[in-house]
Amino acid sequence: MGRAMQKRLVRKLDLEMFLSQIGPHPSPKPNIEQYTIPTDAAATMLYIAAYANNDIIDKRVLDLGCGTGRLALGAVFLGAKQVVGVDVDKNAAKIAFENSVKMGLKERVQWVAGDIDVIRGDFDTVLQNPPFGVQRRGADLKFLEKALEVAKAIYSLHKHPEPDRIFVKAQKEGIVQVAPSPFLKSFIEKRGGKIRAVYAMIMTIPYMFSFHQKRKHEFVVDLFVIDKK
Repeated sequence: MGRAMQKRLVRKLDLEMFLSQIGPHPSPKPNIEQYTIPTDAAATMLYIAAYANNDIIDKRVLDLGCGTGRLALGAVFLGAKQVVGVDVDKNAAKIAFENSVKMGLKERVQWVAGDIDVIRGDFDTVLQNPPFGVQRRGADLKFLEKALEVAKAIYSLHKHPEPDRIFVKAQKEGIVQVAPSPFLKSFIEKRGGKIRAVYAMIMTIPYMFSFHQKRKHEFVVDLFVIDKK
């Protein structure tokens, strides 16, 4: 079984060390908002899914918009039974596959190069860091819709609607439980979902594109934990 099937409790630091070996996209495209999820945010998301809610170990997990594979491979590392990662960028899917080979986890995850529309079937859990809709308004909604169509539990990151109010608190405490945005709450409930919790946290991304004005950009994201009714 080796490292592919973790039945014991994995320390968060060990999970972060594992995730840090999965590099970011070497040539991200701004138009589809290819921001590789930071190691700390990915570890927090996976830890909540695996150990607070038992939605990873021995489960069928889907990573929508998988990029280079951090969430998908993290799920495998924590003991998911089967993992599928899908990304519209063929280069990202290729790098994710190469990462799975490098980490010795090739047999436990499948990669799909294609639009999320191609995904069919039933999964226990979706993990996703969708485009936030900064470049294309509503881009994240398509991901939520697909997740609610195919999974029982969904972990989805979205930009916080009022970052100024929560930024300092999130910086100090690391993760803060907040009320969901009314728009997303309505969108989710109309599609048969029920929000279990929303956690605000800081996401930090490095300078990546020419229009970035700082060496790093910090902003607040909301991790939505959703159950399909």
